[in-house]
Amino acid sequence: QVQLVDSGGGSVQAGGSLRLSCTCSQHTLRNYGMGWFRQAPGKEREFVAAITWGSGSGSTRYVDSVKGRFTISRDNAKNTVYLQMTGLKPEDTAVYYCAASIRGFATVAAKDYDYWGQGTQVTVSS
Repeated sequence: QVQLVDSGGGSVQAGGSLRLSCTCSQHTLRNYGMGWFRQAPGKEREFVAAITWGSGSGSTRYVDSVKGRFTISRDNAKNTVYLQMTGLKPEDTAVYYCAASIRGFATVAAKDYDYWGQGTQVTVSS
């Protein structure tokens, strides 16, 4: 069982920044495609960003609403995947979840991910 731990959420004002982290103590995350999803109250879980498996920087994908503001990256030495969020907007408010896919691709579909973190709350005030 792959247990992901995501962290780094918090409360910021619009225009602020946060960096979310996702790590796993028992498994090497570079073997997995990694993604970030979010779920706002009363809404379905939404894809945010993903990165392919591997030792390099990886290929990435983003939902249009965060392109140019969010960056997903991985530090394999630290076994950690990050989501750097800048220019935050109130509509970014949600619980953010990291996820791992054994397929290794940067997939946008939640059903393609096998393991999930517990979620970290991000609140952006106007």
